[in-house]
Amino acid sequence: MDNNHLPSEEEQFEAYKEAVKLMQNKTVIIRTLDIGGDKDIPYLHMSKEDNPFLGYRAVRYCLGNPDTYLLQLRAIMRASAFGKVKIMLPLVTCVDEIRSVKKLVNTIKLDFDAKGIAYDSNIEIGCMIETASASLIADLLAKEADFFSIGTNDLTQYTMSVDRGNADVAYLYSAFQPSVLRSIRHIISCANAAGIPVGMCGEAAADPLMIPLLIAFGLTEYSVNPVLVLTARCIISKWTKAEADALADKVMSLSTKDEVIQALKEAAKE
Repeated sequence: MDNNHLPSEEEQFEAYKEAVKLMQNKTVIIRTLDIGGDKDIPYLHMSKEDNPFLGYRAVRYCLGNPDTYLLQLRAIMRASAFGKVKIMLPLVTCVDEIRSVKKLVNTIKLDFDAKGIAYDSNIEIGCMIETASASLIADLLAKEADFFSIGTNDLTQYTMSVDRGNADVAYLYSAFQPSVLRSIRHIISCANAAGIPVGMCGEAAADPLMIPLLIAFGLTEYSVNPVLVLTARCIISKWTKAEADALADKVMSLSTKDEVIQALKEAAKE
């Protein structure tokens, strides 16, 4: 986004390789090009849309521009030869999108094998669950994806039909809305049933009030701002699974966001 031209395969490869080497065999998850909505890149000359958050963005744009997308996928796969790398797809709404990306990846594998280019042949492909559609078919997506990452910011926005940048409807935008909580619980349940890892990114993953619910739901990975890592770990350590389950049973029977927040505040551990 800070560039004035589309980064070449080589430029992307060098950047990914540096990140992978710095992580010293810890897992690096690389999200594929996630543009559109509130993310505009002038040099791509994307068409102006009346409803950009519902338009030609993220994985939709990538699959519609395979030449651009292949540059990134090739660079990611080349970097996977230097450490543990996973590919994550943003704004997935249907199974076809994951399958289409897998076809591109398999094409790259055949090319790399023919040319003797090193890569991780078992590279994992996961998806972000951040739309109502993805949530509703989480069980189907779990059969195709190697892992889930719940994007709570967009999931809340799409579930509540709220523009999170619009102050007039900001009162509706909350991950503590019963509909959003039910969606999160369902996604995690589907991932766990399929035996794939499920993480969460977005502010909710580090929210002290949300954490006991996530423990009860069975979340296995919390992606938080680095400055909040110790705080999140501390809060997690204060809850047993049984305590979290009891709280979740109570909270999930409530009808409003305010009731949910009040119950969680009363149960909060200092």
